[in-house]
Amino acid sequence: MASLSSAISNPGHILSPNALAHDVKPKKICYSQCHAFFLPPHRSTTCRMGFVSGLERKKALKSQIFASVTVDTPVNTSPEKVQLPKGDTWSVHKFGGTCMGSSERIKNVAKIVLSDDSERRFIVVSAMSKVTDMMYDLIYKAQSRDDSYLSALDAVLEKHRSTAFDLLDGDELGSFLAQLNHDISNLKAMLRAIYIAGHATESFADFVVGHGELWSAQMLSCVVRKNGVDCNWMDTREVLIVNPTSSNQVDPDFKESEERLEKWYSKNPSKTIVATGFIASTPQNIPTTLKRDGSDFSAAIMGALFKARQVTIWTDVDGVYSADPRKVSEAVILKTLSYQEAWEMSYFGANVLHPRTIIPVMQYDIPIIIRNVFNVAVPGTKICRSTEDEDGQGLESFVKGFATIDNLAIVNVEGTGMAGVPGTASAIFSAVKDVGANVIMISQASSEHSVCFAVPEKEVNAVSELLQSRFREALNAGRLSQVQVIPNCSILAAVGQKMASTPGVSATLFNALAKANINVRAIAQGCSEYNITVVVKREDCIRALRAVHSRFYLSRTTIAMGIIGPGLIGGTLLDQLRDQTATLKEEFNIDLRVMGITGSRTMLLSEAGIDLSRWKELQKEKGVVADMEKFVQHIHGNHFIPNTVLVDCTADSSIASHYYDWLRKGIHVVTPNKKANSGPLDQYLKLRALQRQSYTHYFYEATVGAGLPIINTLQGLLETGDKILRIEGIFSGTLSYIFNNFIGRRTFSEVVAEAKQAGYTEPDPRDDLSGTDVCRKVIILARESGLKLELSDIPVESLVPEPLKDSASAEEFMQKLPQFDHDLAKKRQIAEDAGQVLRYVGVVDMVNQEGAVKLQTYKNDHPFAQLSGADNIIAFTTTRYKDQPLIVRGPGAGAEVTAGGVFSDILRLASYLGAPS
Repeated sequence: MASLSSAISNPGHILSPNALAHDVKPKKICYSQCHAFFLPPHRSTTCRMGFVSGLERKKALKSQIFASVTVDTPVNTSPEKVQLPKGDTWSVHKFGGTCMGSSERIKNVAKIVLSDDSERRFIVVSAMSKVTDMMYDLIYKAQSRDDSYLSALDAVLEKHRSTAFDLLDGDELGSFLAQLNHDISNLKAMLRAIYIAGHATESFADFVVGHGELWSAQMLSCVVRKNGVDCNWMDTREVLIVNPTSSNQVDPDFKESEERLEKWYSKNPSKTIVATGFIASTPQNIPTTLKRDGSDFSAAIMGALFKARQVTIWTDVDGVYSADPRKVSEAVILKTLSYQEAWEMSYFGANVLHPRTIIPVMQYDIPIIIRNVFNVAVPGTKICRSTEDEDGQGLESFVKGFATIDNLAIVNVEGTGMAGVPGTASAIFSAVKDVGANVIMISQASSEHSVCFAVPEKEVNAVSELLQSRFREALNAGRLSQVQVIPNCSILAAVGQKMASTPGVSATLFNALAKANINVRAIAQGCSEYNITVVVKREDCIRALRAVHSRFYLSRTTIAMGIIGPGLIGGTLLDQLRDQTATLKEEFNIDLRVMGITGSRTMLLSEAGIDLSRWKELQKEKGVVADMEKFVQHIHGNHFIPNTVLVDCTADSSIASHYYDWLRKGIHVVTPNKKANSGPLDQYLKLRALQRQSYTHYFYEATVGAGLPIINTLQGLLETGDKILRIEGIFSGTLSYIFNNFIGRRTFSEVVAEAKQAGYTEPDPRDDLSGTDVCRKVIILARESGLKLELSDIPVESLVPEPLKDSASAEEFMQKLPQFDHDLAKKRQIAEDAGQVLRYVGVVDMVNQEGAVKLQTYKNDHPFAQLSGADNIIAFTTTRYKDQPLIVRGPGAGAEVTAGGVFSDILRLASYLGAPS
């Protein structure tokens, strides 16, 4: 025991608060008993007595070791006692470890302090960045008998020594270094004692850890004085008295603390005071800490003691965000929060303040300001009693912010035997208490049939096992049906003052979740009207957060888009989006972001949205090998936007085959691609059934009439109860152009060549003349009307001469086509002689349950005979429009109108998702 006695034989010396400023010699401190600090509670009485006896043999110690923080301080020689002024003349500032992280940052803190024009300033500081962790590490290493605690202590010394050399000079530097070396020497002796004992009590650890705050407070006060401002520093262990509780927290003793503050101030009056955060003393003058977020708590307590005008918490963020900006990139800084809102958001994991920090200031209505030490131009977030604006009107939104808690599990206890039985809930939560688990949320059905609650996932097994044991008899008897554990859950909380009493808030919340395809597992809402809490799957949590934040707080519909097929139609759509996106966002609150573009070979991906003014250039520079699975994953899961739409601008059946899986994953689909709706009937029916069952949308207006509202018109007729009798129309812009110009003495081949030259036809005109494209449109309309037909059920009159169907190329086909002009010329002549015209039409006959694609004649006064250019025309004959069919007419071909039809579907999707109509 000789080495232990030697290590702790010299009583500690600590400078009084103003020793550095007045060059006062250190005073000796009275210390409490050694075994109270580092003897483990399980040591035998013999060992404990032997250890103390060994110490007693060392006369220098007399059974005392560093504990009391009562320090002799220089007494003010003024004959009159200085009264402590309180009230609005004081402003309190708190600077955390990041703010005090280096000499440059400490200088910046001093600059902020000096720029405060308040009459009096009280500054609370944390230890330098990482120092508190370093101090805890010292204790851990020492009690683990790890010799590296000595080198770790040297690192602590060097960190503060080098910082002091950067900040101070002259007597201030010499005094601080003397005190620093003295403290390090004492710490070395204390750690040596811990090393030998192999244990340190909480009180001993608190005393060691608190040195970081002592050193940072002394350095900052020196820097402030160096700028010509009178400044004292305070060791708050002399003033702040707290009572430890059983829940690893402390309760401030405001009466005792106020008396000590007045006594301290009478001896150390100053208009600028720098104080230690985090540390305090018990009523027995034993060092302790304020636990988690202790420095914030210190500032709030001191603000209450001074009845200060405000308390400013300086951090490294611009204020309190409406959601975690790491999860929601569009999260915004909140200008104001009520105390209760801040409390709720803190509880649910938002990085605001610890709930207890708010308590001391609430009773005096002292506002707390959260500001960024690195961006002082931003006013930050004000937390106060009322969040009404100056005109007395409420804030813009009743929902202020959103927070989440992950890694939870739901425990569901249910059974008919629970209903109306007193004490069931008590027995359940008594078991949870016995396990020591923390219940995050409780939800009970009014029928009393079930009770569910959320606990941390790491605690759920113990809870479940004890409940199974405690209720074994009820389970065996059938009074309880099960104790179910639902793992992998997260909580999403919406917080806002009196939002629950505002009609529509809850509906909007759950509507936003439903439209994002999020399933809610449990719901809780308190009568306080400050939060609505829902439980969702962990994998859905971020998407749910983004969905509700976008819907509520941003008040605009944000949609992530993936464009598949940047060819003629896709490229035109991208140009239209480029020209209109800013207007949509500014005037209609619709935010469309193209997150990816993929062709068959190359894809371009972006995290924030592609610059559409140079997408072609970017695709060449940053394009990667196309991979549809990676493309879809990027659009749907690797960004901050809850709503996802894939726009298929191809005519590829393999792309269309993915629609079902995309819709099932909650991805909306918009397309002009006819292959899905005209493909195999069973796949079509499966796709439509999924669409009807989910909140995921599938829009395909452009599959039939390009930009014409044909599908929408048909759906409107059916949904309002009208009965379709017949749909007849010219569905091909290409064939419309050909037959509108197949007049006079012009040959059919001549008109086809002209249409091809003008870009109306496909590269191979046979794709148009075969009638297959019209047939697909007819089958789409037939199925939409309720007919269950396959593509093969529709008879098609092809305009491709039989001998030319197998021509090797489009060029060969065009060369040989004139040989067959006489056939169509003859049909034209017959029609003209009868006062009619030829038109290539598609027909859906609902009376006879059939469809057809054919060349038909119409009288010259028929609407179909009045077309020009490449216009389409569709006539709906229904029970309402029987004598005079409903006509839809307009351009039905071309990249501009087709892309416009797709764009219109995208905007319809935005409207369904909540954009203003």
